[in-house]
Amino acid sequence: MPSVGADFSIDVYTSSSDLPSLVWDTFRRHPCDSNIIFPHAEQSREQERRGEPSSGIWITCTTSERFDAPTVDFVLSCTEGSLGRYPVFIFTTLSSAEHDREPARRRLRALARALAQNVRPERVFSVFAPEQITRTFATLWTGEVGVGLDLDPAYYAAKFTQCTAQSFRPRSHSVLPGVSYDLRLARDDDAVRCAELCYGFAQESEPFLLSAEDALREAKLMISKAQLWVHEIAEPGKAPEIASIVAVTRTSDSVAAITKVYTNPRWRQRRCAERLVRRVCKHLLKSKEKVVLYVAHNNPAAAKVYDRVGFLGLSPGSAPVLGVDSWLELGFDRNLVTLGHW
Repeated sequence: MPSVGADFSIDVYTSSSDLPSLVWDTFRRHPCDSNIIFPHAEQSREQERRGEPSSGIWITCTTSERFDAPTVDFVLSCTEGSLGRYPVFIFTTLSSAEHDREPARRRLRALARALAQNVRPERVFSVFAPEQITRTFATLWTGEVGVGLDLDPAYYAAKFTQCTAQSFRPRSHSVLPGVSYDLRLARDDDAVRCAELCYGFAQESEPFLLSAEDALREAKLMISKAQLWVHEIAEPGKAPEIASIVAVTRTSDSVAAITKVYTNPRWRQRRCAERLVRRVCKHLLKSKEKVVLYVAHNNPAAAKVYDRVGFLGLSPGSAPVLGVDSWLELGFDRNLVTLGHW
């Protein structure tokens, strides 16, 4: 039975297949905001349909008004990926203006309590959600289980942005003189070279570092799923190099997310990342309504790249754009939790 508050209920699911249609319909109505959870839930459900085991929990907060249909306020996921356990992710349908209000706090307190009743405190190494939701949940989680924040807890502070067919900016003159290049999906024989860039990306993503072996495993997995794109460059008389990579790892019917954008330091300042991101977006927008990504607040160079491609709300001084919001990942005391990876 769900635990019932004054005007909302909390439900815990240990199988994505058990999530009610109301939750799936909510994901579909909010495919951008739910992108951090929705695609993983779909993948988990497909695994379960094939008889393959999946692990994790999903906690929902639903409000039922007397004369209206129930609505989903929050979905919290605590799941695993191919390289380990994911952070706690939280999706909300509440507007940003509601995130710091008492009704949201009461619901987040109930979510934290339900999570504490279903996982060990050391499992929750970080939380990632819209900024104010993260801050509130982290405080409530600490109060619930006694695990405080890490010494440097802001693991990732970023703007969530989107590109559409209307905002996309094609360019034809951004070329590299004196070399030939190919922008394409990665192949099996690219795995070792791609792994070097996966390793480099992780080295700049403290605390989520990868060993060389795990970087190779990650590259092979993404290649096998046709999720990894490469910008290959060949100089005259030299073996081709992988200059940049871009991954597309979270997709739903209408939205795809770009992740793991990384350029080999040797090829930086050549617009390789911009060229590849533009190529990937052009491909994705043939079948998707939007392409989304997170860009760190402390990475203005990347924001300029994405702005030139057509991602919204990234120009300095630009007017606020609906759906372009600040997200935050806060980490908990690493002496008391077991770090995962995402």
